[in-house]
Amino acid sequence: HVQLVESGGGSVPAGGSLRLSCEASGDTSHDNTMGWFRQAPGKERQGVAAIFDSMITYYTDSVKGRFTISQDNAKLYLQMNDLKPEDTAMYYCAAGMNVAAGRYLLQESQFYYWGQGTQVTVS
Repeated sequence: HVQLVESGGGSVPAGGSLRLSCEASGDTSHDNTMGWFRQAPGKERQGVAAIFDSMITYYTDSVKGRFTISQDNAKLYLQMNDLKPEDTAMYYCAAGMNVAAGRYLLQESQFYYWGQGTQVTVS
């Protein structure tokens, strides 16, 4: 079983930056894919960024050039720059195992471990 704990959320003005962290514990040896998802009030959860085999990255179009996903062993990061009010959401870390890279890794169905979330508010 894998446990994921997010941190680093907060309230920032538009144009500001935040760095989210996710620490994984437990048996992570089989999980080659990690991702960040977000859910705003009244909206469905959306894939923001994913990383496969600690190297290959994917981003949803609205965050390309502003967000960067990275992984260092059992820790996952999301550097968020030039934040916009529409980035306001609860952000979740997720882990899973997949057989190949591809943009399908931005789908919830590709992950089976989830954290509790950290709130990001941009005003």
